[in-house]
Amino acid sequence: MASFLSDLFPFLYAACFLALLWQAFRIMGQGFSAVPRPGDPQSAGGAGPAAADRTGRLTIHPELLDADGQLTREDLLTVRFSEDQDASARPGEAG
Repeated sequence: MASFLSDLFPFLYAACFLALLWQAFRIMGQGFSAVPRPGDPQSAGGAGPAAADRTGRLTIHPELLDADGQLTREDLLTVRFSEDQDASARPGEAG
């Protein structure tokens, strides 16, 4: 029985290796096909390459919204590190 398993192990190992390799290439192929390239036909749901252009659009981060979905009016804290070369005034200092 032990001889049978030791003879069978390389085949099982190779079969698992090939299955995992095939799966990896299949998943990578899905990732590559998700990126639009110049000259690719337009997708049925989108409006083409112009729809992906966000030039001039305003992005509001969810952290800036209150519980009602409106921009928060409270003061926001900022952090400055000593390496910063920007010499702007601190709050409460005249400038």
